[in-house]
Amino acid sequence: MTNLPTMHERESGVRIDLRVIPRASKNVIDGLRDGRLVVKVTAPPVDAAANDAVIALLADRLDVPRRSIAIVVGATGRSKTVELSGISADAIRTRLSAILG
Repeated sequence: MTNLPTMHERESGVRIDLRVIPRASKNVIDGLRDGRLVVKVTAPPVDAAANDAVIALLADRLDVPRRSIAIVVGATGRSKTVELSGISADAIRTRLSAILG
């Protein structure tokens, strides 16, 4: 099985640490770096555009509603923590395994 990011299960949802790379050539979930899920987005880090792109990409690739994803730590930095509600850690692991191959 592919290495997956550490997930923190909380009563409110599952938290995942990210490393976001803005202004990339395409929107993609691109493996791991230092235990964080690497998320590349084409949006610049201006006026929350990159944050919105991260949420949209995760919602699309993990097949969850955008409203169930929130950036809970690091809204202004490249290292972020997102919380996904309404989905189990096991379901996230299964979907990330398929994405990361």
